[in-house]
Amino acid sequence: MNKKTMAALAVLWLWGGAMSAAFGEGLVSERGNLALDEEAPAAEAKQYAKDGDVIPRDYVQQPPLIPHKTEGYIISTKSNKCLSCHSWANAKASLATKISQTHFEDRDKNVLANVSARRYFCTQCHVPQVNAPPLVENTFKPITAISGQ
Repeated sequence: MNKKTMAALAVLWLWGGAMSAAFGEGLVSERGNLALDEEAPAAEAKQYAKDGDVIPRDYVQQPPLIPHKTEGYIISTKSNKCLSCHSWANAKASLATKISQTHFEDRDKNVLANVSARRYFCTQCHVPQVNAPPLVENTFKPITAISGQ
């Protein structure tokens, strides 16, 4: 091996050790301290919010959060349960938020008659909220205004 390869391997080895030490300390698996072949007890059921008010967004372009349970919703190439309430045709009768017009555009901004394939699978971006404690500490603070700088 040449000197550059040896130096690169040494850096990777040191970096790997530092990363495993940094990420390994204080982290606990959601399964607890169990061996991989042991069965973990069932997780506590999460309490979803009742279908309610719109959840405020924390940053510009954040997809809206789902203020209700979605368990059992089928979203497949043939069916999308979300659209039974949130489509433009059904939103008013179901008192649901209409899907955005941006969901009817392709990647080139061409307007389509139906929901774009890239926006059809709602749970790629939109997630329901539960009363679960955070998995890791979060110090995120939303901005109050966009700076021109």
